[in-house]
Amino acid sequence: MSAQGPPPAGAEPPEAEAEAGGRYEPVGPHWFWCKVTDSRERWVPFSAQDSRRLEEAHGAGKEQEDVVVPTSGGRYDVQLRRRRRVAVYWEEEAAEVRRCTWFYKGDKDNKFIPYSESFSEELEEAYMIAVTLGEWKKKLESPNREVIILHNPKLMVHYHPVASSDDWVSTPTEQGRPRTVKRGVENIAVEIPSGEPLQIDHLVFVVHGIGPACDIRFRSIVQCVNDFRNVSLSMLQAHFKKAQEQQQVGRVEFLPVNWHSSLHSTGVDVDLERITLPSINRLRHFINDTILDVFFYNSSTYCQTIVDTVASEMNRLHRLFLQRNPHFKGGVSIAGHSLGSLILFDLLTNQKADPEEEEHCAQGSRTASSTGGTEGVKEILKKLELSEYCDVFEKEKMDRQALFLCTEKNLKEMGIPLGPRMKILHYISSRTETKDQSSAAPGHRERGAEPESPSQPRDSSEDVRNCQYRDVALGQVSANYPQLNYKPTIFFAFGSPIGMFLTVRGVKRIDPNYSLPTCKGFFNIYHPFDPVAYRIEPMIVPDLEFEPMLLPHHKGRKRMHLELKEGLTRMSVDLKNNLLGSLRVAWQSFTRSPVPALEAASTEAEGEAEAGPEKQPDTKAEEPPAAVKEESPLINVGRLNGGNRIDYVLQEKPIESFNEYLFALQGHLCYWESEDTVLLVLKEIYQTQGITLDQPLPGSQ
Repeated sequence: MSAQGPPPAGAEPPEAEAEAGGRYEPVGPHWFWCKVTDSRERWVPFSAQDSRRLEEAHGAGKEQEDVVVPTSGGRYDVQLRRRRRVAVYWEEEAAEVRRCTWFYKGDKDNKFIPYSESFSEELEEAYMIAVTLGEWKKKLESPNREVIILHNPKLMVHYHPVASSDDWVSTPTEQGRPRTVKRGVENIAVEIPSGEPLQIDHLVFVVHGIGPACDIRFRSIVQCVNDFRNVSLSMLQAHFKKAQEQQQVGRVEFLPVNWHSSLHSTGVDVDLERITLPSINRLRHFINDTILDVFFYNSSTYCQTIVDTVASEMNRLHRLFLQRNPHFKGGVSIAGHSLGSLILFDLLTNQKADPEEEEHCAQGSRTASSTGGTEGVKEILKKLELSEYCDVFEKEKMDRQALFLCTEKNLKEMGIPLGPRMKILHYISSRTETKDQSSAAPGHRERGAEPESPSQPRDSSEDVRNCQYRDVALGQVSANYPQLNYKPTIFFAFGSPIGMFLTVRGVKRIDPNYSLPTCKGFFNIYHPFDPVAYRIEPMIVPDLEFEPMLLPHHKGRKRMHLELKEGLTRMSVDLKNNLLGSLRVAWQSFTRSPVPALEAASTEAEGEAEAGPEKQPDTKAEEPPAAVKEESPLINVGRLNGGNRIDYVLQEKPIESFNEYLFALQGHLCYWESEDTVLLVLKEIYQTQGITLDQPLPGSQ
């Protein structure tokens, strides 16, 4: 039978043509693969693009050559001859593939199920004879005594025998409820995706957190990343339509990185099983399989296994991806959820920058030191209210370091009077800086070097606040952190406990001048009710209280319940202020004694003056929180994200706002299907390529 593509959209169905003119038209095949979940089979159609490529390879007779056809954006290969679909980047059970033309559906079936290819050919041959000769009501019996009757092009039924083993019962035609039979994929209710763009602009590796399950439905990292990728494709169509039309944008590829299975294949599960108590078995098994991953990561033995697995897996995936996509010129970013984000952060803090970059940074530091030393002295003199002596220090080429080496004799020789001299000497003596420690960026000390002592003598709390930055690598488990084969463009952390772990390790502050050695972008994204998530920015700017950036809704506005809440808050503030003002006026009118009009006027003015400052704090106290304000003031949060904001908070859904405790777990597992999270990731990735959203979202940076 000759192969032919499916009929064009809007064309008359083959059945209608057959009934009208008696002409036979070959059926248009579509390729499906079998998805098995909990021993239940479900046939899933390939995209129109993939099915067309498979049919072309089939029609060209390439089955004999055992040809492999890449599908699903290159993440799966179809072995055409063996009719198998196999995963490329991760381990997965091979799935059966079928070239489908005829389908059936029973009363208990939710979707149409394709017949085998051989039986479909028999049905197609019987259909062709019926159409050509005009002889309908043909019976076709399958090898297992199931009967299909072709009444006419629009009515074809399949009888499934109930007691086929008994020859004395009634014929199979009379038993059981008939199944509906359909010819051609266009006659069954199935959604066929068009396919993914071939052009890949960026690659993102996604590392999971604790346990084998990554969401509330206990799905694997592969399934969750599939959802994340599908959401990204819909967000690209919705928010990068102009760039897509101009062929500037293709898609972003997301690949999962699994470390849990490698960790638990070391034999540790057997050791744990030996010591686990028999009571509350399911709960103990769940704890052993999930919660203990946090303790494994804090063990030097298993931490080494985890970081080796994550780094080697990302390097392997990167090499394999480049082999399969030799023309790829885009960048690579990494994303981590929960504990996975901490693993990536520790890996990134221990990456080594290129020698050229280190030399460039060192030269920049020396240049800044030579040009900024005098400025440092000017700042000190200004602080001591001695700005008039700046020219004297500049003439002597006195920098900050030289100033702290000065003695009274040196200052006297420079012509500094006794009073200013005493101020400068007191300032020097109250500081114990032998080196300008505020210029030492954390994370760059050699591994094994002695960390700065927390008990170092400090005579001033200002020094402790402004000059002491603990190494972000302080307290990390002693491990040999592998190097990545690439420099990540951006690091995305979802529901991340990085801030908490740094604090527990003894890192109270992060130097504003610190950035990850090989990655210049860092975004900490979290749900407001996520119990595992912590902020990063307060560790960089501890003296200033400010809210995180509110992540804009992907439809370009705040969620309705947040707008309503904000509106009601403003309304209650206005109502309260008006009510208080009316009560004050009424009270003053009751308590005011009869005095001349002039005195009454002055008393009223005094009352208003007293009432003024009272109103202000009330209004201020009832203002909506800054987290829901659309415009945030510019805040310098250091170089960890290139000077841009780091903490981004999602907007909770209306139902989640009723009880934050009830949705706490869901808040930690919501990122995989969050359009707002995906849109921020896409926005930041494409911004590095100079491509922006069709319309900027309100409140976005």
